[in-house]
Amino acid sequence: MTLRWLFAALHLLALPIGLGAVVIRGRALRGALDASGLHRVFRADTLWGVAAVLWIGTGLVRAFGGLEKGTAYYLAEPLFAVKMALLALVLALEVWPMITLIRWRIGSAKGLGVDTTRARALARISDVQAVVVVLMVFAATGMARGIRW
Repeated sequence: MTLRWLFAALHLLALPIGLGAVVIRGRALRGALDASGLHRVFRADTLWGVAAVLWIGTGLVRAFGGLEKGTAYYLAEPLFAVKMALLALVLALEVWPMITLIRWRIGSAKGLGVDTTRARALARISDVQAVVVVLMVFAATGMARGIRW
């Protein structure tokens, strides 16, 4: 029982961490991208990554590790499929920002110039991801309450 509670709490705590981080990352990408601005982007991006690890790690254990209702329940639940499709969308959208920000981190650490011309496009991706995360919350809460559609 305590383990179920711990994993559920960690899974839910990832929500404010991740949602806040992706919103802040988007804002930071729209701001001045000097050394201080890049530091804000990298810090928010790191928190976004921490949230992703928490969400995915705890989610896998909860859904498929025997801690919650069981794998058969989740796989038969239409809103779980919606939630996983939305997660896949967030992950697919993250590929380009992740690669770009890794390159920026490396360049910044080496003292090289960083080409930030695509920062606004990355910010828009962060905005879309924030909306998708909110939609995931609707799917999860609907599933928890037995909503059928």
